[in-house]
Amino acid sequence: MITLAIDTSTPHGSIALLADDALLLQEVFVSERSHSALLFAALEKARALAEHVDQIAIGLGPGSYAGVRIAIAAGLGLRLAFGAKLVGIPSVAALDTTVETSSGASWPTQYIVIGDARRDSFYFSQIENGVCVVGPLLATETELRERLSATTFPIYATEPVPQFPEAQIAQPSAVRLAILASTNTGITATDNFEPIYLREPHITQPKKPQSIFPRQ
Repeated sequence: MITLAIDTSTPHGSIALLADDALLLQEVFVSERSHSALLFAALEKARALAEHVDQIAIGLGPGSYAGVRIAIAAGLGLRLAFGAKLVGIPSVAALDTTVETSSGASWPTQYIVIGDARRDSFYFSQIENGVCVVGPLLATETELRERLSATTFPIYATEPVPQFPEAQIAQPSAVRLAILASTNTGITATDNFEPIYLREPHITQPKKPQSIFPRQ
């Protein structure tokens, strides 16, 4: 099975092309504004290496709403081009948490991911063997400290969280996404694709227009 994976949920985007256990392509790119140009240049390399793709895996976040939407749009287009299966996996379940040991590279199969969710809140997720077994869910700073004090798992974040300096920085990996998808692990979406929402969108109500006619 050939799997193409895409993650653009953070400024550190990546794609990977996996044929069974063989990694054919890994591209990593950084963009603070928009992944569009860099992503599609990387996808052109993937298309040059594979005449067909059986499965496309998309990292759904949480993270940049616009970034995840770009990955979803690309995945939908490629699904039509290849006739491939499309699956979605939380990006936090596919962090590159590689640790170098005396016996070689390894990574923890159980870890915690936290992040700043804005508006004085944070998100928390517990990952076990590539599956989000808890969250992502919202928590106050106090609630998150209580959760972290009760765990012995490694703690990661995709960007620094000043209130929790113990969190190590790790980015989502398209290679990990591809491996998870190829083993049917951690998949949370197959048809209805949306970025992972941590809360309902905040909508500012428009002000009532003032009359241009003076009151009598």
